[in-house]
Amino acid sequence: MADTRPTAAEAWSMMLEGNGRWQRDERQDPRRSAEERAAAVAGQTPAAMILSCSDSRVPAELVFDLGLGDLFVVRTAGQVVDDAVRGTLAFGAGALGIPLLVVLGHSQCGAVKAAVAVAGGEPAPEPATLGALVGDIVPVCVGEGDDEKAGVAAAVDANVRRVVAQLTSDPSLSGAVCNNRLTIIGARYDLETGAVVEV
Repeated sequence: MADTRPTAAEAWSMMLEGNGRWQRDERQDPRRSAEERAAAVAGQTPAAMILSCSDSRVPAELVFDLGLGDLFVVRTAGQVVDDAVRGTLAFGAGALGIPLLVVLGHSQCGAVKAAVAVAGGEPAPEPATLGALVGDIVPVCVGEGDDEKAGVAAAVDANVRRVVAQLTSDPSLSGAVCNNRLTIIGARYDLETGAVVEV
């Protein structure tokens, strides 16, 4: 039986089309019926994986107007990667054969704002686990003068690029990347406009 799963480029195009519908408030809300839920019990063949922020304003299936079984989603504050995230993404790339991984940051990210503050000399947030999470992001928070909004926006994109580079070279994913079985890209979601753009 032929594999009908889209290529990485086709999956990204499908996601951007859905994001366009989301921005225009012309959602199709696909694959959300009880019948489609029952059909999905047999297995999953997601078109893409997404590593996105835990922020409640960035639900991937809504942002891309996709439905049940379309996306394999991992969410952590600031897209910070740990062993659980690596293992989950390696499962998606290996066992599920997902061809595309999108690292999705977003405007006004609280984790990035906290990292920018720490980079500017403020103490790390408590508890220590939160401070450690923010600490992963701090190195990309280069000062942008006195314009805090511009500094956070630049750091959001820099953090996405950092995570893309981290995952591309990670031993659990690098083989799939080198063999063209997995494409990893970075993107940003704008809370105000609803638009997703590649970074």
